[in-house]
Amino acid sequence: MAEVINMPRLSDTMEEGTVAKWLKKVGDKVEEGDILAEIETDKATMEFESFHEGTLLHIGIDEGDGAPVDTLLAIIGEEGEDISSLLNGAESSSEDESSEEESSPEPKEEAVTASSDKATDSGNTSSEIPEDVEIIKMPRLSDTMEEGTVASWLKKVGDKVEEGDILAEIETDKATMEFESFYSGTLLYIGIQEGESSPVDAVLAVIGPEGTNVDAVLNAGSSAKKESESSPAEKPVEQKQETSAEASTTETKTVSDGQRIFASPLAKKIAKEKGIPLSELSGSGDHGRIVKKDVENYQPKQKSAQPAATADTPALASNAIAAPVNLPVGEEGSEEVKNSQMRKTIAKRLSESKFTAPHYYLTIEVDMDNAWDSRVKINDLPDTKVSFNDMVVKACAMALKKHPQVNTTWNGDTTRFNHHVHVGVAVAVDDGLVVPVLKFTDQMSLTQIGASVKDLAGRSRVKKLTPAEMEGSTFTVSNLGMFGIVEFTSIINQPNSAILSVGAIVEKPVVRNGEIVVGKTMIVTLACDHRTVDGATGSQFLLTLRAFLENPVTMLA
Repeated sequence: MAEVINMPRLSDTMEEGTVAKWLKKVGDKVEEGDILAEIETDKATMEFESFHEGTLLHIGIDEGDGAPVDTLLAIIGEEGEDISSLLNGAESSSEDESSEEESSPEPKEEAVTASSDKATDSGNTSSEIPEDVEIIKMPRLSDTMEEGTVASWLKKVGDKVEEGDILAEIETDKATMEFESFYSGTLLYIGIQEGESSPVDAVLAVIGPEGTNVDAVLNAGSSAKKESESSPAEKPVEQKQETSAEASTTETKTVSDGQRIFASPLAKKIAKEKGIPLSELSGSGDHGRIVKKDVENYQPKQKSAQPAATADTPALASNAIAAPVNLPVGEEGSEEVKNSQMRKTIAKRLSESKFTAPHYYLTIEVDMDNAWDSRVKINDLPDTKVSFNDMVVKACAMALKKHPQVNTTWNGDTTRFNHHVHVGVAVAVDDGLVVPVLKFTDQMSLTQIGASVKDLAGRSRVKKLTPAEMEGSTFTVSNLGMFGIVEFTSIINQPNSAILSVGAIVEKPVVRNGEIVVGKTMIVTLACDHRTVDGATGSQFLLTLRAFLENPVTMLA
């Protein structure tokens, strides 16, 4: 079934958008999370992700063209699918609207006159919103977003706000995004507190001059909304005229104020990809704002060589003791790098886990000789590739079925016993750490686990995972053995009750049948939440895990 994608509303003031660039063309395969296009709003240029999978069958707005919000942007469906009905429906709707506009100019003029009269009347009342006061609404940050949650406020009531400042972090149904202010003034009112959720277009905040009567503003906004809902025919028809001067006001203040360097989102993205510090760029945009062409035209500064001697260097007397040679010479320096949303989320969740869940650790050493030989035989089969990590994940899943107390979640007054086994596999990415989840892992074969982990890990590193693929784990495996780490401990990935830390396989002397021989061993450490998993329970789980790993044939039964 083909999916119609409309021009999204990417800011609270956005009425139309312009397609700056298409990153996919008709006929291309599209995965959920792929960047379809870069869209210019009235405030910034933003990447627009696809929330559907399939083939790009139609592009409704060409590069450089603009269109109102909710206009047909693209259609994604199955290759060869007939979309004529969808296209005809969109065209007929557009023609109907245009014919209505052309055939009835007089009613429109009357509407303008009526609305003007109404505006004149309302100007005599106390319910009019002052021009220098702005009511900020909950923005629609994705095409499927119905409501948003305020993850955190970065400003508080009474704070001064500059255009371009980050007001809040908002969680959508897809991701957590920073929300910039497009106005300057004082934050007078916060309508949605941290952790609270509200529908799109709910009052998020009010910005205006200090001392403004906020209650009057909110009441005016509420009454205006009621009037518009009760008499839609009387809505004023405003003819928006864009001039170059007005267009320039959409750019954020762009000079550094000593704390923040202002640049367009697209310029920031390109600079990050090329590793160019924004502090070394000069902005050519309005008020010195850094824009795309500034990044593309960047030339690294040539550092002059350190002179052998300078005028400030005192000459040594002929009878003075010679100074030591080859002393290190340099300049001290540091750089403040803004934490990404992923890094802040990791810090928040791991801190909560470490300081709320009473951790304790159990460590065992596993004989991996049989596992080593079994893996060699398995990988000799055609089109088969299994790693030691796949074996560990499979062994954990089977051990969890035998020890359900480890497959639990602490809920305060209750403990939830999960009858399903969803194992999360920690994957390192550039910005931090993600944990894609293998659903119903106990029912998967070793080859299925291997293929799934490879796919999820690969898409993790290019940020193509969907939120659904990172949710719902009941247990987590973290493996640093490939980096040569022999032994380590992990912080529990809540709401799990345990996480397994897997070290490297090492060759060392071991005792077998009273003789010292060379063996292959691996150290694993289980971190447990003592509220749900007692020491004896965790120990029994590890013994079962070791039995599976030391006898891999039992995992194939």
